[in-house]
Amino acid sequence: MTHYSGRYPSVTTGGHVVHESRLELDRPLLADFDPEVRGTFAQPCRLAARVRDRVRHHVPDFLLVMRSGTVRVVNVEPADRLQDPEIVQAPAWPGEPFRQHGWEYEIWSGADRVLLENVRFLAAYRRPAVVPEAEVEQAWEQAVHGEEPA
Repeated sequence: MTHYSGRYPSVTTGGHVVHESRLELDRPLLADFDPEVRGTFAQPCRLAARVRDRVRHHVPDFLLVMRSGTVRVVNVEPADRLQDPEIVQAPAWPGEPFRQHGWEYEIWSGADRVLLENVRFLAAYRRPAVVPEAEVEQAWEQAVHGEEPA
């Protein structure tokens, strides 16, 4: 199987976010831990634009709604594919129409492995049924930014 499709249960959105690969799964997982992200939506639209005398179509992987109200469109591409100039054009061209609309545009190709492993581990405990809300609040009150956990 070349794809690893599934649905990520996002705590931020309170619903599922569809993904088509393990790499795609990592982006909404990290967004779920970003306090600036208020919403994550998979394959939010279909863009049609004329690019060099040719009509092109594109469905971005994710749309993130930030706390500030900013919208960020995200395309996920493996880092090794971004080394090929022919392939780089495919995820790059949609950036211009989105930026003209006032939205941010991101081509995401992964994150630090250790960070992802830690976030995956912590994601299992973000469910309200796992740790009582009062204890979560108490832990946040005692946390000091930048302090190493004991």
